[in-house]
Amino acid sequence: MSLNTSGNQLRQGALILGAATLLFGADATAQSAMPNACPVDGCEVQIVSVAKEGDELLVNYDANFTPDVSKNHFHTWWGESYSVEQVGRNAQSEFNAVQGRWHRHDDYPSYVTKEAASTSAREGGTTLCVTAADRDHNILDATKYHCVDVQEHL
Repeated sequence: MSLNTSGNQLRQGALILGAATLLFGADATAQSAMPNACPVDGCEVQIVSVAKEGDELLVNYDANFTPDVSKNHFHTWWGESYSVEQVGRNAQSEFNAVQGRWHRHDDYPSYVTKEAASTSAREGGTTLCVTAADRDHNILDATKYHCVDVQEHL
């Protein structure tokens, strides 16, 4: 392959990326390339909206990483039942806390509550929470979690 051909291929790749950015926006291009690894400031996830979905809740998230259950992912739980320190396998070893119940998942950007995060498991709770966890289901940072009052959707 000659240097000229490589230069043409690079220009074609740049044109394709530029066209994708124009068609789908810079956010779509950036999100598709977003890694699973945590940024320097740590993995963060926030609940941006909640709506009723049958008997469950449809939750939309915004995160600074792409979740994958076999790598970094989300733990969702009912805030009245457990603290953030309790929703990982490192509850006892790192926080001297009794391990609670959570639902691990990588549904992103939308998630429908189920299992330990199901509305049927809320035991009267009205606060839904989320945090980032690693492949071993340890929470990554007990200061980085987000909770919202979902009472109006129950």
